[in-house]
Amino acid sequence: MAKTAASTPRHPARRIAIFNHKGGVGKTTLTLNVAAALASLGKRVLIVDSDPQCNLTSQLLEDSVVNDLLDHSDGRHGRTIWSAVKPIVEGDGDIVPIPAQELSVQGLLLLPGDIKLNQFEADLGNFWRDCLERRIRGFRGVSALSSLVNRLCLERKIDFVFYDSGPNIGPLNRSIILDCDYLVVPAACDVFSVRALKTLGVTVAGWIRDWRVILTMAPDQVYKLPGRPVLLGFIPQRFRVYRGAPAAPQQKYFARIEKHIKSDVIAVLREVDPTLADASPANLMLGEVKDFSSLVTPSQEQGVPISEVQQVGTPDQKSEARSVFLSIAKKIVLRAK
Repeated sequence: MAKTAASTPRHPARRIAIFNHKGGVGKTTLTLNVAAALASLGKRVLIVDSDPQCNLTSQLLEDSVVNDLLDHSDGRHGRTIWSAVKPIVEGDGDIVPIPAQELSVQGLLLLPGDIKLNQFEADLGNFWRDCLERRIRGFRGVSALSSLVNRLCLERKIDFVFYDSGPNIGPLNRSIILDCDYLVVPAACDVFSVRALKTLGVTVAGWIRDWRVILTMAPDQVYKLPGRPVLLGFIPQRFRVYRGAPAAPQQKYFARIEKHIKSDVIAVLREVDPTLADASPANLMLGEVKDFSSLVTPSQEQGVPISEVQQVGTPDQKSEARSVFLSIAKKIVLRAK
């Protein structure tokens, strides 16, 4: 009997990627604020900075800490993702356990990124080809980040994992998406973000199909990525507000986003497997996030969620931000079962 994705093990925590291969949609800001909102609900949340630019690591940790992490990531006591997967890349060992960094928000932890993840990504293409040839080395490489996260989730009793990945459709993001239980699609209210939706669904569906073929050939003894990210929802964001409603020039994009989510993401995923997405985009709207532009930069500089910035913004603005992200977090808890 052919093997299927159902034969893969379940994760010790629910894994979510807020993913769009179009840059500039506010993906990293959204990831941090939704993760922090979940932590405020009493959940233990791990953010994995899987973007080789490691912007989130630089945002959330002191400069001296980041410099120390990056300067010593090649050594025996390295503490970045690269430190953990380096033996897999070099072919001389298994992943090395590394600690998660405690953050200022209670219940929120960070797995630090590293610019050297570019080296890991370069090898992931070779690991994928090894999987097609049923080589155990390939499966160990493709699932290395997943195995690392598994260990941390068990050790730290994590409820949710968020991957913060780069804006591309490269081998690293392919492994991340195939490892995730759920996919959330952010879409800025502009023409370029809407256009990107046309290729997002096709890309993810292609990854799933290819991995399902690989799973039918996979050796029994290897750990395998689940390979079935369910579309949890989408979030229109970065729109301006005028008199309590989205400004007219951007209001038109709400209907366009919903239309393309339905035709280019939902429909395409459901062709692969009807259980990968609800048929109705109305059921998949997780929330709307306006342009909190005056608070975003201070949030990045201070390394805190938008609602917690100091010396900038009004109490009403921060309260609104807290309410928006908390509403999204509650929907995620409800749906991600």
